[in-house]
Amino acid sequence: MDITENIKTRSLLLEIGTEEIPAGYIGPALKALSSTLLKRLEDVRIEHGKARTFGTPMRLAIQVMEVAEKQTSLSKEVTGPPEKVSFDEDGKPTMAAVKFAEKVGIPLKKIKIKETKKGAYLSADVTEKGIAAKKLLKNILPEVILSLPFPKTMRWSDLDISFARPIHSILALFGKDIISFPMGDLKSGRKTFGHRFMRPGKMVVSDIRTYCDSLREASVIADIEERKKRVLEEIEKVAKEFGGSVLPDEELVDIVTNLVELPFAIAGNFDDKFLELPEEVLITAMREHQKYFAVINKDGSLMPWFIAVNNTRAKDMDLVAKGHGRVLRARLEDAIFFFRNDIKESLENMSEKLKGVLFQAKLGSMHEKIVRVSEIGKYIATEMGGSEELAEDVQRAAQLCKADLVSQVVVEFPKLQGVMGRIYAAKDGETEQVSTAIEEHYRPVRSGGELPETDIGSVLSIADKMDSICGCFSAGFVPTGAADPYALRRQGIGIVQIMHNRKLKFSLSSLIEKSVSLFEKSDAERVSEISGDVYNFLSSRISHLMAEEGFSKDVISAVTSVSVDCLPDAWEKVKALEKLKNEPDFEPLAISFKRVANIIKKAKGYSAGRVDKTLFQEESEENLYSDLEDVTRHVSENLESGHFSQALYDIASLKNSVDTFFDDVLVMDDNIKIRNNRLSLLGEVASLFENIADFSMIST
Repeated sequence: MDITENIKTRSLLLEIGTEEIPAGYIGPALKALSSTLLKRLEDVRIEHGKARTFGTPMRLAIQVMEVAEKQTSLSKEVTGPPEKVSFDEDGKPTMAAVKFAEKVGIPLKKIKIKETKKGAYLSADVTEKGIAAKKLLKNILPEVILSLPFPKTMRWSDLDISFARPIHSILALFGKDIISFPMGDLKSGRKTFGHRFMRPGKMVVSDIRTYCDSLREASVIADIEERKKRVLEEIEKVAKEFGGSVLPDEELVDIVTNLVELPFAIAGNFDDKFLELPEEVLITAMREHQKYFAVINKDGSLMPWFIAVNNTRAKDMDLVAKGHGRVLRARLEDAIFFFRNDIKESLENMSEKLKGVLFQAKLGSMHEKIVRVSEIGKYIATEMGGSEELAEDVQRAAQLCKADLVSQVVVEFPKLQGVMGRIYAAKDGETEQVSTAIEEHYRPVRSGGELPETDIGSVLSIADKMDSICGCFSAGFVPTGAADPYALRRQGIGIVQIMHNRKLKFSLSSLIEKSVSLFEKSDAERVSEISGDVYNFLSSRISHLMAEEGFSKDVISAVTSVSVDCLPDAWEKVKALEKLKNEPDFEPLAISFKRVANIIKKAKGYSAGRVDKTLFQEESEENLYSDLEDVTRHVSENLESGHFSQALYDIASLKNSVDTFFDDVLVMDDNIKIRNNRLSLLGEVASLFENIADFSMIST
């Protein structure tokens, strides 16, 4: 156990100064820095307060408040050898007792005898005094620094360490003291660097409390949220100067925030002719390659202006703006050239070119994929009870949905796949529904991303993702552990989210079998095997999303183990069972139904048959059968109408009849006919709740 002590505390500050770190690395690295350092402090029993991280392209830093100056002392009981070997016949200590006392550092006379289940043993209370935190931090800090995860790391000079970028300085302070340790060709100290261009050179940090203020004076805003606020203020201020406002883009704000240490916004303009381009192309050209913000007017239309955020304030900002404009102009000239060439050709002709585009070596061309997607989409539209027009629109959208992959604009700007398909389809005179579905079929593009909003887009998205999953399973590309090169888990989650969100009711297993059969046309056994694997794969995705919504794991397992074939119904069943489980009298109800299920499972040589009322010997049998008939009718009606909560409450009403039955009747009667009849009666009870969940999996 820990010993309560009055230990003084100090603040801890660690800063790793580097060459310019990619913007996307900074957030995850700071999160890892905080979690790893705090865990290491806890592991070695160094108490601490809250942590705060700081980061710029040139530094990663963390400040931990109220760090104890030494470890918490630890008191523990150490068990030694048995008493019978520790003392001789005269009661004198043997060498075993002497060695134990020496080991624990306690005089032999203070060693205790402790009675245990195995007999009497020597015992001693040992206190492990806390070591100074400063001494431990010399080893902890370099370990934490080198453990930080990055998508890619690099080595420099002839050193045997690696990091996101070469490390130029390490600031490590514990209160006013330096935590000194070597790293590569550096040694930690109390020095850091100011802004690379505006205040270059080393600077001394003498007081942890003034770390941010000292850097601010050196033209560095170390606090990310403060710098982000400054970026927003700068770009909005500049946009207002010519009557516009910044097109909202939170992700770009985050990226730009981690590209600069001190933001300076500047506006530039481009030729009006580029407004001929679709807005999505203009925005992407500014955003993806140059990290420029688009500007809109009061009615939301793009203006021929952009805003760049620089890391320095130049003497001639107009000259800088012209430089940015020249770079963007070159990008836009390419974009308008590609766009004008693309619209000379119909999307249908582009689709034909997909015959020469490989989807996957074992799965054929992209054109073969859209043929399969069209067939799967038609199947889904029919199974969900859609109109003939819906099926036709899905097939038309499927035929065109990948065509823009061969367009020059998408080759230049890959993130516009789907978007350009929608734009080109509209220009070719396709209906709005078909055009929209072409863009929507890629959704969701990431976890928590936007879902399709139309029926056609939803069906097409499911069909496309199902084809990819079933194709990869058929070819042997099954996700294992962290390896999922074809992003099948993400696509599986996308299918589940769409079906759940839009309440699409059709047989998931039948859809899987249909999709797999398009790859395994002549092998029914293999179709069945692969379909089962895909069903289990999607079932695990369903369970994962249900858990994220906060449902109990045992409730999820109880429902999904029965069936997730109609996905919206499975979700409603989980909700209903979760609600029932929270009722105060649920536990005895669950125990009663578990007992029913267990008796059925353990009955050897029993095969279900019809209940014969003439074999009843007790009134409780007749009562249970009569109640069961009424409840079965109500449950059937409620299941049919999707009222799963009411169906569960109907089943729950059988509890008293079931309990009385067990009190009055010996199920495993010696007479085999009576025994099997009673088992059949319980089997009908069990079949009621088996339509919803396996009660044996509910925790009670």
